[in-house]
Amino acid sequence: MPKKQLVNPYLLAAQAIAPSPANLLVAVDGEGRPNAMTISWGFIGEMWHKPIFIAAVRPSRYTYQLLEETPEFTVNVAYPQLQKALDLCGSKSGRDVDKFKECNLTPIPAQQVKPPLIDECAICYECKVIHTAQAEPHTSHRLYFGEIVACHADPAVIGGLQLAEFPLAK
Repeated sequence: MPKKQLVNPYLLAAQAIAPSPANLLVAVDGEGRPNAMTISWGFIGEMWHKPIFIAAVRPSRYTYQLLEETPEFTVNVAYPQLQKALDLCGSKSGRDVDKFKECNLTPIPAQQVKPPLIDECAICYECKVIHTAQAEPHTSHRLYFGEIVACHADPAVIGGLQLAEFPLAK
């Protein structure tokens, strides 16, 4: 697969929050073992003058435990051909299954966070949790506000779009 390129996270935001396909959020345990969870709820925007990805995770999920332990994550926008991986990662627990192995997903090191990117995905956001909030009374999900510290995309996804330098918040 071609090497991913750094891009401005807002440039491809519409693809990341489109209703289909879903995305894969990756978190790691204390020893660095990754777990991928299918997410279909997400938001990309700006808060506190920083680019933010907000992900919603239920307390019953293994990923919730991992995010509490290591407050960093990647969001990986899946190509349609990853539907089987999305199904497995959304129906099996990482407590019981190595989803990367089961789905033949290739972890590639992120530049600024511990969780890896997924090579087979189109767009990959690296996020550091800077705030959390409960989504009650509507749902039991915890909202993780991840500052987007890097964004990578396959050259084919970028196409002829004008690449802008990604100004990292200091």
